[in-house]
Amino acid sequence: MAAEKKTGIDQALIRELANILNETDLSEIEVEQDAMRIRVSRAAPQMVAMPQMQYGAPYGAPAPAPAPAAAPAVAAPAARDLSKAVTAPMVGTVYMSPAPGSAPFITVGATVKEGQTLLIIEAMKTMNQIPSPRSGKIVEILIDDASPVEYGEAMVIIE
Repeated sequence: MAAEKKTGIDQALIRELANILNETDLSEIEVEQDAMRIRVSRAAPQMVAMPQMQYGAPYGAPAPAPAPAAAPAVAAPAARDLSKAVTAPMVGTVYMSPAPGSAPFITVGATVKEGQTLLIIEAMKTMNQIPSPRSGKIVEILIDDASPVEYGEAMVIIE
């Protein structure tokens, strides 16, 4: 029975559908004819292309043009961030104040003491106060309130 079904498949149609995928850069195409449905898919190239677009430009094609301009601007401070940045000790959501509507823990230009709370990272419904590792002046705040942070991500520069 299975052998009969294999011989009933129009291999020329499958090749033609595959050629259409290549010519049009579609990721998949499906055709239904009588009781037969054929779907030809090119999943691997699409999987590679999608993360690159999301990483480089979450808003689509217009974003890549500003990205190269922004990359050099970010790259220059990143070199000084390595030694003076306070990095996220965990993955979570960062909050700059103790409660919504409250004054932020820190502002650019403020002086902080070692152990002083810089911000809060919420991880798994737990609010974790992030202390300053050293005393100094807040030169730059690299994150926004209520934004996600990754482990090791630079958040604040203290000189």
